[in-house]
Amino acid sequence: MGDIKSGWAVVGNDDRRVGTVREVGQNYILTSTTGLSSHIYLPASAIANVEHEVVHLSIPQRQVGEMGWERPPRDDDAPATSPETDLHRHV
Repeated sequence: MGDIKSGWAVVGNDDRRVGTVREVGQNYILTSTTGLSSHIYLPASAIANVEHEVVHLSIPQRQVGEMGWERPPRDDDAPATSPETDLHRHV
C-alpha cells in the first residue's frame, strides 16, 4: 500500500476505469469515481495488482458500485500498536 500514490488510476479486472486514487491508508484506498458515488473506500483485499501507476482490482468495474464501499471503514486505519514491548507482553 505504501507504494501507491495519489493520482494513480484504478481499474477493474475488466480493464474498465473505476476512478483515481485520492488518499492511501494502511487498509484502504480512498478513490474518486465517476458515475458511482463521488468517492469509495477500496479495501486492500480488493487489490489484485499494482503496476505502471495503475491499481488493478480483483473484481470488474460494474461490481464496485454494489460492494457498499461508499462508507468509510469502521476501524481506524492507523497501524496497530501496543503500549507494551514484546519482552513484557504476557501470552
